[in-house]
Amino acid sequence: MRPIRIALTKGRLEKRTVALFEAIGFGCAQLHNKGRRLILPMDNYEVVLAKAPDVLTYVVHGACDIGIVGKDTIVEHGGSFYEMLDLGFGKCRFALAGPKNTDFYHGHHQRVIASKYPNVAKAFFEQKGMDVKIIKIDGSVELAPLLGFAHGIIDIVETGSTLKENGLAVIEEITPISARVIVNRASMKLRREEIDRLLSDVELALQV
Repeated sequence: MRPIRIALTKGRLEKRTVALFEAIGFGCAQLHNKGRRLILPMDNYEVVLAKAPDVLTYVVHGACDIGIVGKDTIVEHGGSFYEMLDLGFGKCRFALAGPKNTDFYHGHHQRVIASKYPNVAKAFFEQKGMDVKIIKIDGSVELAPLLGFAHGIIDIVETGSTLKENGLAVIEEITPISARVIVNRASMKLRREEIDRLLSDVELALQV
């Protein structure tokens, strides 16, 4: 039987998660010296480095047993898996933002919203019963209102400094975000003992 496979989001969450693994006592030398490798051994586990949406895909389809990914990706893409733990790092929030000193909600004209997260934006405005046009932007969404292309944006906000530097401000906070542990549904049944042991180790390390 292959080792338990953990899909890990590359980048910011990767560094924090490797530090967590080290706190548990796992040997992370391969993760620190990975070069261009994407599948790395870590004691009795295999760590797979992937982009956030791909972490969900690999866990949903059983290529990986466990995933570590931001709540933002989970909310935007969804999927059939168990969300087991909030790791408490990678904290930020989804927010609606727009040009400073403007009343976003005033008037009856249709608003145009730019976002990397169209599903989050759609759900937010549906809940408010508002008619909006949502345009997906892959790069710097702050550009859209600056160009007069959109009335506002929905994006991840950490410190708010990028918004401030571009003359934008938070209009309304939507939901907090942090790193989560997700588990494949079949793996949870077939390899429950191993997965429970790992989750228990993670929880203990988080309490230190």
